[in-house]
Amino acid sequence: MKINQTPGIQGINPYQKQLKKADEMKAASGAARDKLEISKAAKEMQGSTQLLAERREKITILKEQIANGTYKTDAQATAKAMLDFYGQK
Repeated sequence: MKINQTPGIQGINPYQKQLKKADEMKAASGAARDKLEISKAAKEMQGSTQLLAERREKITILKEQIANGTYKTDAQATAKAMLDFYGQK
């Protein structure tokens, strides 16, 4: 018995099969791409850095006023704010 051609062995090329699988995977994953969304909390945190910078600026101004002796307090406004804060319980 003489075997000239073995069916299936010549048609198999593992490298090309691997390439086909890789191409299929790329085509399938093309629709499902990575997506980045910034959460609401993260957006608020980004805004808080701006608030912190404004607060720091106000604090440095107040420190300078206190050091110069030009800072004046309004006792009635302070008392009213305290009453409003502690009266809200």
